[in-house]
Amino acid sequence: MNPTETLSSDRRSILKGLAAAAVTSLAAPAMAAEGLPPPTGSAAAIATDKTYWAAVKGLYAVTPDIVNFENGYWGIMPEPVRREFIHQSDMVNYQNTYYARQRVGADFEAVRAKVAEAVGAAPEEIALTRGATEALQLLIGGYIRLKPGDAVLYADLDYDSMQYAMNALKARRGVDVVKFDIPEPATRQAVLDAYAHAIEANPKTRLLLLTHVSHRTGFVMPVTEIARMAKAKGIDTIVDAAHSWGQIDFHVGDLESDFVGFNLHKWIGAPLGVGFLYIRKDRLADIDRAMGDEDFAQDDIRSRVHTGTVNFATVLTVPTAVALHRQIGAPAKQARLRYLRDYWVSRARGFKDLEILTPDEAGSYGAITSFRLAGKTSKADNEAIVVKLRDSHKIMTVRRAGVARGQCIRVTPALFTDEADLDRLVEALAIVTGTKAG
Repeated sequence: MNPTETLSSDRRSILKGLAAAAVTSLAAPAMAAEGLPPPTGSAAAIATDKTYWAAVKGLYAVTPDIVNFENGYWGIMPEPVRREFIHQSDMVNYQNTYYARQRVGADFEAVRAKVAEAVGAAPEEIALTRGATEALQLLIGGYIRLKPGDAVLYADLDYDSMQYAMNALKARRGVDVVKFDIPEPATRQAVLDAYAHAIEANPKTRLLLLTHVSHRTGFVMPVTEIARMAKAKGIDTIVDAAHSWGQIDFHVGDLESDFVGFNLHKWIGAPLGVGFLYIRKDRLADIDRAMGDEDFAQDDIRSRVHTGTVNFATVLTVPTAVALHRQIGAPAKQARLRYLRDYWVSRARGFKDLEILTPDEAGSYGAITSFRLAGKTSKADNEAIVVKLRDSHKIMTVRRAGVARGQCIRVTPALFTDEADLDRLVEALAIVTGTKAG
């Protein structure tokens, strides 16, 4: 066979595969990972089932160059999701604008329906976004029930971009912006008391930002109780659920907030660049259209988001990610992630000068926990520890700023983390703290 014939044969093979991709149904398979059985038994039994979690770990292709405990940035795609993303990318590239003009609208609606079902909302209550940051900025900036002289509240553990959006309301709406600090060490009751005090001290408050799981320390806020507290005072809440759905077992109605922003590329494992916002159906009128959007009707939640052309393949891959999330199950994921967190924290808590910022209190943590070395509160201090762990011990962590009592280091395991990885972390922390000689 001459080179021309070989090229022609290869081209026919490629085109045949693309043609097959073009006609594939969007519907995600009932089981995204073939051969992975659903977990069984109590939460405690599931969390420590080595055989099951070894099978889950096998769904991930992870670099061997470092032990990654910086899984809070975004969640690596499991292999079934990654393959689906490539498949959808090929299809979109192959069909190009023919696909975009003919089918993308219906396909996106199917994605929206699957996400809504999984989170416990009606499809008309959610709109897809490029992530939680976009979702929450749209909710905060679009909230129209503020007038000059009102106040808005947020805490030091809230995400930076959301703090910026709240600060911008001073110029945009003429309101007073009040920031307060979460007590440290945090406990459920201390946090409830802090929010109660902030609300009482600021009687003109009309809007409160809440973060379900803090990206700084991993503390799980008692959002439901705080939302009830706020509602009793006529205060609306906007909840940042960027880190919680997929890490914590809940449905959106459990939060008792009318406005929530979510990520799909963190703990659900979808490709980078996708999330959604939730507006309870009878509150839609209280969030303005995005930049006067006229593509959708005033009473359509999709008019609250206007981002232009997005990565179609990213959105089309979401059902596969959601299917795998549901196949493993939110209760099993929550139990496993809490077990992994407890595994290393219980061994490291007594180390010399090691301060664990996230409490052991039931329900107040998930996968994420942050630590600080006594007296080491600066950016330089914590960056040096991150570098030491990375370069000397091949362990990836991340420095977090914005905590009132000083900067810290965040540790975030994932579903592919195992006990051997955590043993390595504990050993490294023993050396870094001087608890054990290096």
